[in-house]
Amino acid sequence: MVETTVPRTLIEQEHQYLVQTYGRPDFVLVRGEGMTLYDDAGRAYADWVAGIAVNALGYNDAGVQAEIQAGLQNGLIHLSNLYHNAPMIELARVLVEKSFADRVFFANSGTEANEGALKFARRVAYNAGKPDKIEFITFDHGFHGRSMGSLSMTPKEKYQKPFKPLLPGVQVAEFNNIESVRALISDKTCAVMIEPIQGEGGIHEASAEFLRELRTLCDEHNTVLIFDEVQCGVGRTGALWAHEASGVTPDIMTVAKPLAAGLPIGAILVTQRIADNISAGDHGSTFAGGPLITRVAKYVVERISEPAFLAHVREVGEYLQERLSEINSPLITDIRGRGLMVGVEMSMDVSPVVKLGYEHGLLLVNAGPNVIRLVPPLIATKSDVDHLVAKLTIILESLS
Repeated sequence: MVETTVPRTLIEQEHQYLVQTYGRPDFVLVRGEGMTLYDDAGRAYADWVAGIAVNALGYNDAGVQAEIQAGLQNGLIHLSNLYHNAPMIELARVLVEKSFADRVFFANSGTEANEGALKFARRVAYNAGKPDKIEFITFDHGFHGRSMGSLSMTPKEKYQKPFKPLLPGVQVAEFNNIESVRALISDKTCAVMIEPIQGEGGIHEASAEFLRELRTLCDEHNTVLIFDEVQCGVGRTGALWAHEASGVTPDIMTVAKPLAAGLPIGAILVTQRIADNISAGDHGSTFAGGPLITRVAKYVVERISEPAFLAHVREVGEYLQERLSEINSPLITDIRGRGLMVGVEMSMDVSPVVKLGYEHGLLLVNAGPNVIRLVPPLIATKSDVDHLVAKLTIILESLS
């Protein structure tokens, strides 16, 4: 298309050339260092979003940069899955060694991992000679992605309504209510998908008892249990995997966001029983498992899984909740979460808090209309927490 006017700013160009699916603030981020991002006017922002729980090691991390540079030296950015590559195999080995899983399938994002998990579960039922075992159970306030299958498992009318009809046979149970699951599950239930800690839904944690009973129900009905740890996994809670605290293991687990420190990747971790049902040609991806990204991801997983690193996440996470509880504001109604995945529930829509955060040098994000979601880089320190609490106190006082 021939331009009739010449845009004067990058933001004007964004409005002209991009599909408008996001409401972005009026600044352009141009660089980052540690916990801090800088815009094109030189203003600094303490980042409590981390690319939506992605940038686990912050910005300009020396180790990540070194792995990227080393991965570029042999010229192998992409090969496709038609050929073996060493970094992909090595990352798969590390993930298996550090989890319940026996096998790994790589994808490019969280929603792709969830789509693959749903397909794998359907294949298990098909191979068992049960073509009518096609139903899924998901949970209220859950979020599993925006492509058609994962959107079907995300029971939010605002997201689903314009795109119906979606995947048939999806039933919605009440989170942390085992009786609601019991009322829905049957021998036609192919899989149950759940986040051990809900992210978009407001930072709600599944109780250990609930997950144990859910595991039992799935076993009784030969139903695949899928844990979606796209947001809560890879060290976010102070353990490598969020479900570890419950002592319950799934049949399938999906991971993505922080896995490669900002480079796009997803993974489906499965038991041998699931893997035995997947054959050549059942699923695939052109870009997934590329040598550059999997090299970086191996470094990230090995570093985050170090006991001292996870202890740091737990220590700073506990301090974060302690300091937040000291904010004397009637607007705060609850503080919850685990590790560096914390929700601050308020008696108001939190959009003004996010907007005022920009003015005070804070990047914040919501989790639903009335919860501020704090998912910073896992390198955040107690000093960073003190800075956040000081700024939040000023913001909430101005809104009271």
